[in-house]
Amino acid sequence: MQPTHRAPSIGRGIFTNRTLNLRSIKAIGYDMDYTLIHYQVEAWERRAYEHIRERLVAESWPVAHLTFDPDLVIRGLIIDLEKGNLIKANRFGFVKKALHGTRPLTFEEQREAYARTIVDLSEPRWIFLNTLFSLSEGCIYAQLVELLDRRELPGVMGYADLYRKVKRHLDAAHMEGRLKAEIISAPERFVTNDEEAPLALLDQKHAGKKLMLITNSEWGYTVPMMTYAFDRFLPKGMTWRELFDVVIVAARKPEFFTTRSPFFEVATAEGLLRPAHAALEPGKAYFGGSAVELEKHLGLSGDEILYVGDHMFGDVHVTKSVLRWRTALILRELEDEVEAIHAFREKEALLAHKMEEKEALEDEYSEIRLALQRRRCGYGPPVDEPDAVLHERLAAVRARLEELDAEIAPMARAATELRNPTWGLLTRAGNDKSHLARQIERYADIYTSRVSNFLYATPFVYLRSPRGSLPHDPSEPGGTPIAPSGAPTS
Repeated sequence: MQPTHRAPSIGRGIFTNRTLNLRSIKAIGYDMDYTLIHYQVEAWERRAYEHIRERLVAESWPVAHLTFDPDLVIRGLIIDLEKGNLIKANRFGFVKKALHGTRPLTFEEQREAYARTIVDLSEPRWIFLNTLFSLSEGCIYAQLVELLDRRELPGVMGYADLYRKVKRHLDAAHMEGRLKAEIISAPERFVTNDEEAPLALLDQKHAGKKLMLITNSEWGYTVPMMTYAFDRFLPKGMTWRELFDVVIVAARKPEFFTTRSPFFEVATAEGLLRPAHAALEPGKAYFGGSAVELEKHLGLSGDEILYVGDHMFGDVHVTKSVLRWRTALILRELEDEVEAIHAFREKEALLAHKMEEKEALEDEYSEIRLALQRRRCGYGPPVDEPDAVLHERLAAVRARLEELDAEIAPMARAATELRNPTWGLLTRAGNDKSHLARQIERYADIYTSRVSNFLYATPFVYLRSPRGSLPHDPSEPGGTPIAPSGAPTS
């Protein structure tokens, strides 16, 4: 495929929070799962869900009837371990939507539960579902909350105990390797190949970037998956191993970025290890280690290195906070999200127009009420219009406001249901940015839907962030767009 100047769709742009000159980047590190390799989310998460369910059934839990619901949970939601709720918060930590189990809370229930609550992810009460791997645990947890409330689960436990049990079984399914063994045996069922990703990395490599694969996956899983996803799209005779200057498996992120641990060399094809006493060597693969030792090997640090991953905390937050590496977040759902936003633009413009009319009428309504109040209480400047005229105007404005509300309501509801009827857009919570969007804005220098989008930017791109907006800035005609912050950059 010949690259064109621009990505094939607006959803495949690279969105910039902080200006990044890719020419100044000397090394680029990549995560593997959901970054270099994209999985068919529903297929993977359904099997992960089923593994959790099977383990609970083996403990005589009455859960065999439960089924995975791919629409129940989206990335960026938060589990409230105190109340057993799934919530969506805005950038300030205010809860904008909540489910108890799978049931939406009413306005009054939500107000009573969260009117005085600010979500702070540093508190153990909150579990941030910040990766696509979280969807299965979030789904079964919500369903189990309902069984717990009906006292259908064995033993005495609270909502936090329930989550820890779900998490323990999910981790066990990954550790035992049964789930990954299924994927290795039939990758075509679980992997969505992207033939453009290898070409994007070849461009970067031949532009002088050192490429690194830094994954938490074990050697025995990394080799067959990278072979399946990459080798067929590389030049004849070339393998994925030749793409990367450094290959690190079982990296234990986020600890890889925060602690000092030794590297071990993967000495055999079966994954046997031996201590790595010398400097890291090209062509060899390594186990464990730490980012500090990697920086020494590269002779690079800080803003000379870009790390690309899908995990908001393990890949982006810690990397930025501890090492000051440049960061790129892969958010695959963004592709459909941006497309949905742009498809909604005409309705959004109409909605904004009607909201402007409503705001003007509300101002007029308030002014009339104030004039009547001043006349009734005998203060303030005189008003020429008699009471009857003012009351007549007040009634007319109120009637038009009621008409506008009836026209606005379905459009506003449609805006909140884009992409998911319960939770709406990942990056929005009502009219505000979501908590996830705030995390992206704070820790990801750039974000995009897939690695292959770098193909259209080229390794020499200067990615410029848009001018930061403030509420007092002049707004565009038609109101403020609901698109996420940043603009696609070719």
